[in-house]
Amino acid sequence: MTHEKTKHQVPQSYDIHSVENVLLVGIYSSGNQKGKCEEYLQELVRLCHTFGIQQTHCIPCPVKKLDAGTYLGSGKLEELANMKTDLGYQLVIFDDEISPHQQRNLEQIFKTPVIDRTELIIEVFAQRAQTKEAKLQIELAKIKYQFPRLRRMWTHLSRQSTGGGGFLKGEGEKQIEIDRRLLRRRIDVLKKEIEEVVDQRKVQRVARQRSGIPTFAIIGYTNAGKSTLLKTLTHADVLVEDKLFATLDTTTRKFVLPNRQEILLIDTVGFIRKIPHTLVAAFKSTLEEAVHTDILLHLIDVSHPNAEEHAEATMEVLSELGAKDHPIITVLNKVDACEDPTLITKLRLKYPKTVQISALNKTGLDHLAEVMIEELAKLRKIVNVRIPQSNYALVAELMHEGNVLHSDYEENDVILKMEIPAKLEYKVKPYIIEEP
Repeated sequence: MTHEKTKHQVPQSYDIHSVENVLLVGIYSSGNQKGKCEEYLQELVRLCHTFGIQQTHCIPCPVKKLDAGTYLGSGKLEELANMKTDLGYQLVIFDDEISPHQQRNLEQIFKTPVIDRTELIIEVFAQRAQTKEAKLQIELAKIKYQFPRLRRMWTHLSRQSTGGGGFLKGEGEKQIEIDRRLLRRRIDVLKKEIEEVVDQRKVQRVARQRSGIPTFAIIGYTNAGKSTLLKTLTHADVLVEDKLFATLDTTTRKFVLPNRQEILLIDTVGFIRKIPHTLVAAFKSTLEEAVHTDILLHLIDVSHPNAEEHAEATMEVLSELGAKDHPIITVLNKVDACEDPTLITKLRLKYPKTVQISALNKTGLDHLAEVMIEELAKLRKIVNVRIPQSNYALVAELMHEGNVLHSDYEENDVILKMEIPAKLEYKVKPYIIEEP
């Protein structure tokens, strides 16, 4: 039995690294949402530039209803496809996630590879990952994203023409099944390797906690200036670039506050709006480093026109990680470049404990250090306790977690004056006494 060849065949494999010209497509449902759609497209432009694609064409499209098969209606798609002659684009990127089924159909219409925001972000992450953990995490995210798209990748096998003018039937299906098995095995291997790396980091985290050195995590939207702040404060040799996701790996450096308190500063991967769930899941262990610190420094780039939305996106990810109620110092960065003074007022009202700085110009850093000292003081309590020696487990825990300022023994009790983490205060409450 013969089949007619598909009218529009698309190259099923392409090298995104060789792409120089792309069409970026966003959607909005009403007129007042067009501005937001254009903002997202500009962020997509930044992602393209970060990846190395410089020539971009942005098309915001009004839609009343999404098409289950082709995402957009036939009229709009025909219009976009006809732009290829004039624009010369080699790749189409949709700002929102499209299904594997839609992706296959769109490639037939455009006669060009089609991807979405998620795949572009994954490619950017893959390009910038440096450490073993980041590389493992991004490979896992990439495989999970590709898994339901295997049919698209192997469609060309089902179209191979035989000598008699027909097609080889079933070859693509066989290859898909083989690939599925291989990918499942690789997923299991990656998960195991990531678990091993996570276990190693847990050991390092416990060692940090036992050292008694307080830790601060610098968090925020991508390109907010986190690495610049770390470099300015600690003179660390860290990468500072005006690119999205310049930092994917956690970097830890020591810093001494003006009161001679030694602390650890941890730089973290930046957040982004519409961050793919596959990436949140893959990088959860890295992002959770922020959860296990004492205090968060939430950096907001107030020179960016979408600073408020960026701050909200960061808080949403923190909420997903269960860290929204963590002690947070909000750091308004790049205040010298802020063109809207009312924005700073809004952010100061919305977020408590706000500090204004310029990490690049080194202004406001003394005030930031003062606030860091104040917040640290809230995490430690000085208590006087009298604990029966029979409750040695509690005494041992306090000595492990806190600093003994004075100790004495009376009858069968241990009398201690200690500085302890505030989180342990409930354990000593029954034993608190007035200072002798």
